[in-house]
Amino acid sequence: MQLNGGQALIKALEMEGVEVIFGLPGGAILPVYDPIIDSPIRHILVRHEQGAGHMAEGYAHATGKPGVAMVTSGPGATNIVTPLADAYMDSVPMICITGQVATSSIGTDAFQEADITGITQSVTKHNFLVTEAADIPRVIREAFHIATTGRPGPVLVDIPKDIVGPTNPRSAMEWYWPTDAEVTAGLPGYRPNTTGHPRKIKEAAELILAAERPVIYAGGGILKARAAEALRELAELVEIPVVTTLMARGAFPDDHPLCLGMPGMHGNYTAIMSMQESDLLIALGSRFDDRVTGKVPDFAPLAKIIHVDIDPAELGKVRRPDVPIVGDANLVIQELVKTIKALKAKGDEQPDLQPWRSTLSGWQEKFPLAYEQPAEGDLLKPQMVLEALRDSAPEDCIVASGVGQHQMWTSQYWTFRHPYTWVNSGGLGTMGFSVPAAIGAKVGRPDRMVWAIDGDGCFQMTAQELVTAAAERIPVKIAILNNAYLGMVRQWQEMFYEERYSEVYLSPDLPDYVKWAEAMGCVAFRVEHPDDIQPTIDKANAIDDRPVVIEFRTDASEKVFPMVAAGQSNSNVQVPDFQRTPAQAAQKETPQ
Repeated sequence: MQLNGGQALIKALEMEGVEVIFGLPGGAILPVYDPIIDSPIRHILVRHEQGAGHMAEGYAHATGKPGVAMVTSGPGATNIVTPLADAYMDSVPMICITGQVATSSIGTDAFQEADITGITQSVTKHNFLVTEAADIPRVIREAFHIATTGRPGPVLVDIPKDIVGPTNPRSAMEWYWPTDAEVTAGLPGYRPNTTGHPRKIKEAAELILAAERPVIYAGGGILKARAAEALRELAELVEIPVVTTLMARGAFPDDHPLCLGMPGMHGNYTAIMSMQESDLLIALGSRFDDRVTGKVPDFAPLAKIIHVDIDPAELGKVRRPDVPIVGDANLVIQELVKTIKALKAKGDEQPDLQPWRSTLSGWQEKFPLAYEQPAEGDLLKPQMVLEALRDSAPEDCIVASGVGQHQMWTSQYWTFRHPYTWVNSGGLGTMGFSVPAAIGAKVGRPDRMVWAIDGDGCFQMTAQELVTAAAERIPVKIAILNNAYLGMVRQWQEMFYEERYSEVYLSPDLPDYVKWAEAMGCVAFRVEHPDDIQPTIDKANAIDDRPVVIEFRTDASEKVFPMVAAGQSNSNVQVPDFQRTPAQAAQKETPQ
């Protein structure tokens, strides 16, 4: 069957099961947009290429399937670099197709030319510059294979316009579709190791059955491997408590008796200290991120380490493991469960973990997540808003967040009972992520309620994508916690820079968020009094035919606690003033 390159590209995406493309056309990619008219693939026209990338990420987070974005050359391609870097840091499967100038013009500084494969080499798992139309099916097949196997990640495919044009002789090709065997044969250096080494798995099982203060340190790799059920089986088998990192929220139910919640810089006290005082950390799909470890030499000083990861480069990168296991978290955990059961059947027994449980429950009782209630006339407490949003949403609601204080409060105060319900930017910390990511998640899971929790600073970066949501009838719900500041920066300036507030004030009234949201086709509300929180959320939840925005006027003086200052030991975790002893209150931490 004779096709041109543009038709072949769209057919290849159809063959990969692509249901939706997030994109924005331009000159170099225009030939590919013509065959979209005749394709069953849904195209969602974004208002900025960054939005296309974050929507593809949100879609991937919510569905587990790779998100697809398509943009033009030059500035279109460079505008999607941030989402690519974000997806790379958080191991999100994503395919980005960029248009490129004609092959004869590459390297001549032609109009809207950019060396996007060179630019993105460090923020993609792999990228391709296709130079022959006949290579398009093979490259697309390989791109999806690379993006979705091993450690997931973004793959960029750059396609010159002359090999996809309907009238260009260079675009003519005979259609074919590579087999699985042909794809793997064409990637001889790419062989992800998915099955853990049996001897190492046995060593890990023996360490687990010998530990007196064990903790399972579950990272985002649990979700990428679809290993939530296996994780729960392991935790219940050995009755070991579980901490879930920012990227792993929902991988283990928050209401499970063994769940300790989120560790790290703004984790809860018990999760932080459980790792610090443990004698065994079972790291599953986690990468010992600096936001979790704090000062690395002081992190979990007494703990032996079992580290399971699909990416061998992660093993020993930050902390040398006693038992390193390269493999898919789901497969490794299943084998670990079998091995532990076999050892128990032979008579191996665990030590009594009751003293460890008592220590943990003591910390939970003494240092729960808490905040001071507002006095009459005060602005809203952001934690109060999140509790109301959480309690009014269905259990399987998907929540996306921007980056900053509101992100931490959402992770702390939302109750995640199901996997794949938390969409956030972890490694890169991308402000503006929330709105487009929530739109992508809703496109992928139209059956679910989707809330985006945003700050006023984040919202102003990508709010234009609500025009996309309104035009496409994608009924996402947005909560803006408007404290008129870049909140997390303000918190650091208050705590570590002697309250010298440099360039963080944003104004509570500029812009008018209600009018702005209404101008973008949304229903919008403003809440300033605690009595109005619940009725307004109820109104928003009842609307399901267009986007809804609620602006909550929140207290700028509220800070995120607990907190471990950057570069400090996790043992120096700071709690709110009302939970601190006089000696702790006198301490002054300095970030490094």
